[in-house]
Amino acid sequence: MTLVSEAERPVRRAPGGKGQRRVTDHGAWFLVLPALIPILILSVGPLLYGILLAFTDAQSGRTQPTQWIGALNFRDLLQDTLFWESFRIGLVWAVGVTVPQFLLALGLALLLNQDLRLRWLARALAIVPWAMPEVVVGIMWRLVYNPDAGILNETLRDLGLGDGRDWLSGIGTALPAVIVVGVWAGMPQTTVALLAGLQNTPRELHEAAAIDGAGAWRRFRTVTWPALRPVALAITALNFIWNFNAFALVYVLTSGGPGGRTRLPMLFAYEEAFRYGQFGYAAAMGCVMVAVISILLAVFLVGRLKGGDDA
Repeated sequence: MTLVSEAERPVRRAPGGKGQRRVTDHGAWFLVLPALIPILILSVGPLLYGILLAFTDAQSGRTQPTQWIGALNFRDLLQDTLFWESFRIGLVWAVGVTVPQFLLALGLALLLNQDLRLRWLARALAIVPWAMPEVVVGIMWRLVYNPDAGILNETLRDLGLGDGRDWLSGIGTALPAVIVVGVWAGMPQTTVALLAGLQNTPRELHEAAAIDGAGAWRRFRTVTWPALRPVALAITALNFIWNFNAFALVYVLTSGGPGGRTRLPMLFAYEEAFRYGQFGYAAAMGCVMVAVISILLAVFLVGRLKGGDDA
C-alpha cells in the first residue's frame, strides 16, 4: 500500500473557482442576450441617434446634406422662452397629477384592503381606467367636458350652478381639467402597487398594535406606513417621470391649447419635429428632458440608498 503525504495530494478546486465562475458568467450573458438585443435596438439605439441628431441641423424636406453644428441647438434652446414655459407647465402638470394620484390611490388601497363584501368586484372596477388606452380616455373625457351636451355641464345646469362652460378651451380651466383626467387615468396603477404593499404587511403587527391600544391613525403611522414606504417612494417617482413625459392624453384633450396653456415639453418637441420639421432642434429638446429625468432618478436613488431602503 502506497502512502501519499498531505503535500503530495492533488488539490481539488472548489466548484466556485475562477474558471467555473467565468463559464457561469458567459452562460448568464448567453441567457440575457435575447432580452438585451431588443433593448439595444429599440431603446438604446434610438436614444444615441437622437443625441447625435441634436448636434446637427437636420430638417424635413431639406435637399442639402445635414451639417454638424455642435451645440448651436442647445444655445438656441437656452434662449427659447416658449420651451421653458412648456417646461414649467410640465412640472406643474407632473406635480399636480402625481400628488393627488398618490393620496387618492392610498385611500382607495386602504379601503380595498379591508374585508368588505364584493371586494373582488370593487378591485376589478378600480383597474378599469388602467386597462383603457389613453386615446380612448381622452375622447371619453372630451365628451364629458363638452360645452353643449357634456355630462358635467348638464349636471351643473340641473343643480342650478350655471349654464356650463367650455372647460378645455378656457384659459384658466384647461390645465386643471386636464390634471383631473390625468389623476383619474393614472390612479389605478398606483392603487395596485400600494395594495400589493399593504397585503405584504403582516397582520400580526396590526393585531399586536390594536391589543396595545393603538388607534387607527397610530397603527397606520407606526405599522402600515413603514412597511409601505419603499413601495410608495418607488411608485411616486415612477409616476412623476411618466406624468412629466405624458403626450397622448393631453394631445387628444387639448393639443396643447388654449394659447399653449397645456403645452407639455413632449408636445412642444413633437410640434417642432413633425409640424415645423426641425428634427435637430427637437432632438435637443429631447436630450434636455432626458437629462432632467436622469437627474431626478439620481436624486431618488441617492435618497433610497441613504435611507437604507431595499430596492
